[in-house]
Amino acid sequence: MNTLIKSSLKSIALTLAASFILTACSNTENIFGSNKDSATNNNKVMAYARFVPERRDDFAWENDKVAFRVYGPAAPLKGHSSGVDAWLKRVDYSIIDKWYKSHVEGISYHVDHGEGYDPYHTGISRGVGGTAVWIDGKPYAAHNYKSYKVLKSGGDEVIFNLVYEWYTPIGIVKESKTISLALGDQLYKVNSEFTLDGKPAKLPIAVGIATHDEKAKVYFNQSTGRISAWELIDGQGIGTGALLEPSTVTNIKHMPSNIKDESHIWAFTHTDSQGKLSYQAGFAWQKAGEITSNKQWSNYLDARMIK
Repeated sequence: MNTLIKSSLKSIALTLAASFILTACSNTENIFGSNKDSATNNNKVMAYARFVPERRDDFAWENDKVAFRVYGPAAPLKGHSSGVDAWLKRVDYSIIDKWYKSHVEGISYHVDHGEGYDPYHTGISRGVGGTAVWIDGKPYAAHNYKSYKVLKSGGDEVIFNLVYEWYTPIGIVKESKTISLALGDQLYKVNSEFTLDGKPAKLPIAVGIATHDEKAKVYFNQSTGRISAWELIDGQGIGTGALLEPSTVTNIKHMPSNIKDESHIWAFTHTDSQGKLSYQAGFAWQKAGEITSNKQWSNYLDARMIK
């Protein structure tokens, strides 16, 4: 075989190999998400979400008021769960890509560099509105989401789906959780569908707001379906809360615990016969300058009562 033919065959082989690699990478992005630096998102006001493989498979979402994240499959089993973390922002533009990029570069998002920061501890708690199946007086919650799908992002509303699956004393529970967050809102909306051992089921569910080992004071209004908390972190007030349709709330309980991250205020409810449940949850940060007191926060939540 002459040199020219060998060279041509080698070129074709390299081209095919490169094509295969690109296709594999593309398929991996479709399954696991993109790890690109979205420079075009800098200073853009939008409702936005993405999978974050560069930080243990986090999934994060935000609008012009608030930002949230949950832990993914790569999160360590110890010290993590499916609770919702709050990222405190005081700018209206998107910060998720910027803060994660800085994190990779060694700049901590646990320090406020002028846009906000993440001082909110979630750990194994329910954080800001995480769910649990309530069995024999105990919450049973998932560890991390198993899969995700972004349905809408980058405009005036973000919509995505997270799927959780976990063992409980009554069987395997699966929650398909569709979450949305519109510009201007402090609260994300949840529409979940639960199954038990693969079938839609009426399940006892509790929605929790963490009290950070009772550093937060708790409040509620059963007539509006509201549970809430107010605490100071680094001298600034943070209000957290959740809203359910009042007629679906069977009980509200403040349950302190001596075990770290297990103190909550809970709203008890249940899925319908098709396993469906809807609610809202979110927060407000005093330093953002709009909701600066517990009274304002309580009024905001009560005015958003689900009917």
